[in-house]
Amino acid sequence: MTTGAIPPKLLALAWPLVLGNLLQTFYNLADMFWVGRVSSEAVAAVSLMFPLSWLFVSTAIGITAATIALVSQYVGSDDDRLADKVVGQTILLTLAVSTVLAALGLAFRRPLLTLIGARDQVFVEALAYIEVIFLALPLTFLFFAFRSSLQGAGDTKTAMWLVVVSAGINVVLDPFFILGWGPFPEMGTRGAAVATFIARGVATVAGVYILLDGRFGVRLRLEDLTPDTTILRRLVDIGTPSTIDGWARSFASVAMAGFVARFGAAPTAAYGIGVRLMSVTWAVSGAVGNATATGVGQNLGAKTPDRAAAVTRTATAGTMVLIGAVVVVLLAFPAQAIRIFVDDPDVIAEGVVFLRIMAPFWALFAGVMVIQGAFRGAGNTKEAMVLSFLSRWVFRVPVALVLAFAWSVTIPVLGLEIAALDWGVNGIWWAYAFGMAVSFVVAVGWFRLGTWTESVIDDDTESDASAPSRPRGEQAADDGDVESIDD
Repeated sequence: MTTGAIPPKLLALAWPLVLGNLLQTFYNLADMFWVGRVSSEAVAAVSLMFPLSWLFVSTAIGITAATIALVSQYVGSDDDRLADKVVGQTILLTLAVSTVLAALGLAFRRPLLTLIGARDQVFVEALAYIEVIFLALPLTFLFFAFRSSLQGAGDTKTAMWLVVVSAGINVVLDPFFILGWGPFPEMGTRGAAVATFIARGVATVAGVYILLDGRFGVRLRLEDLTPDTTILRRLVDIGTPSTIDGWARSFASVAMAGFVARFGAAPTAAYGIGVRLMSVTWAVSGAVGNATATGVGQNLGAKTPDRAAAVTRTATAGTMVLIGAVVVVLLAFPAQAIRIFVDDPDVIAEGVVFLRIMAPFWALFAGVMVIQGAFRGAGNTKEAMVLSFLSRWVFRVPVALVLAFAWSVTIPVLGLEIAALDWGVNGIWWAYAFGMAVSFVVAVGWFRLGTWTESVIDDDTESDASAPSRPRGEQAADDGDVESIDD
């Protein structure tokens, strides 16, 4: 990504990530499709679990955002040995953190479900689902660690195949475990989680093999699994804002899901389906954001900040055009899109309103996600974190409280009464739309300031003397895998 025309190289880097994320989204949609054959309560339960499980997964994304930043910048500066060390320390850190989070999640699963508004049969279905998902957290964390290590090195094709393996297994297993096809028992929502657990386990084994092999841009060396406080500290320093960023997004999603749950099962189910459809756009923009992070990181490592900015502009414009085209199709056939997942007329009607209000703003939020990817690739994860806080906790959640509910407050002394608008669940949809539009304006302005263009790796850092740094192209030639390195 440091030389040559930007659009074709960005496309070569981005398309495997886009395809991988779309496959990941496809298996999420498959979960919803098969769960929808159980009951509306099951759909509502999985809908509520999406933001809650994301709350824990966002920690993995925070750690691996630091991995992409460091690996890509070391690759850009031709320091392969330190890139490999970052991979080993990432795996240590993800295993430690995920084990603690899994234990906490299992210990407090019932209060968490009560907190987000799960009631009656929805609570039962959600509990069956989330118990297994928590057990799968270490596998999920390792999955993200493998993908980010390969992405930072520029090998997005192998990262894509990891997703193909995981998503493919999950999609195949879903009906067997959810509906009890063949000799398998009918497990409902728990079956969806069991399929995810098995798929993540297979992908983890494949990821360990790929990194130990070392022909895919970076190598996992057993000696690098010894704790290195310097690298661990850097991963934590860079990753912590991204983790907080993920928590901000997750808590906001939990809050919004809780708001929606107050309006009944039909809006909750529609919300879950709508968010899954919206996740298609997140899949594309998030993947392009990761490709942008790699391109920005490599160019900042190579001391070419102007090219890093050009990569970001190209990626943002292309992504917004693509998402705009998807939105046009959804707005033309909104009822048909919702009917894929459920045949309840109340849920379909609510889902149509969801799409008509929110979908026109998805392209703007896609642009925000790409710009955040550029910030993370630069290692300036604090800027991406602040953007997430603004878009969710300033421009969305408070607006939802004002638009959706009925309340009033009288200001002392002045005697002035301030009342909410009481638009019902539609107010929540409009709060999302407002947040997307305003956060895009803020993100573009912040990007233009150029405060993110400094590298986060030390110029004077030396590689391990026992394994001197080599140019990435030379390593590729030695290992016989030039194509994946060039990409």
